[in-house]
Amino acid sequence: MAEVYSRHDLVQADPTAWAAWLASRSDLAGAPHLDGWAAAGRPLIVRRRNPGEGSDTVPLGLPLPPADGKRRIGLALPSTMLSPMEAPDLAAAGRHAPAAWQPTIGALVEIGRHAIVPRPFGALLWQALTGLTYLSAHSDLDLLWPCATGVPAGLLDRIGAVADTAPMRIDGEILLPDGTGVQWRELRDAPEGGSVVAKSLDRVALVPAAALRASIRR
Repeated sequence: MAEVYSRHDLVQADPTAWAAWLASRSDLAGAPHLDGWAAAGRPLIVRRRNPGEGSDTVPLGLPLPPADGKRRIGLALPSTMLSPMEAPDLAAAGRHAPAAWQPTIGALVEIGRHAIVPRPFGALLWQALTGLTYLSAHSDLDLLWPCATGVPAGLLDRIGAVADTAPMRIDGEILLPDGTGVQWRELRDAPEGGSVVAKSLDRVALVPAAALRASIRR
């Protein structure tokens, strides 16, 4: 049975399939790091499906490091050419973060011990898993909070309290039980009767904030 992937999942591509795909993309000739990307075990991330992309392939992406233009590369491969890759949690990936970030990372990891364990995406994730330089003085800390059984009461406010004093912007999404992602600030700050942007593998939709807040565990 083919693996079913969700947005933000990490995968590795079969090196032979990767080489064939890369050979078909003349626009990427000479782009750094791509030749050996799959052979080195570097990840791809599952992204939202673009209009017109069929369901017979998995929509994927990877960003090149800022020093190489920070180009975002999109592709789609059959699931048979992919294997799942375990994503590191924030505590593991945080070892690759700047010293100035460490107190904030420690505070967020502590939230995870009592609620939902966060995992990074964005620059910190790519730096931790590739060994290439993605983080800069202007980088955000992008986090996912996977809430498989609903959003714990107080989680949004605890994240916000850490973000208020952090040396970097803390961005990212709450992942709801159905895999839908909602920006944590939008969910916290949406006015009564307001809507928030909810993203899944196949769609982006405006959803009433009240409906999403109903998933918060009391």
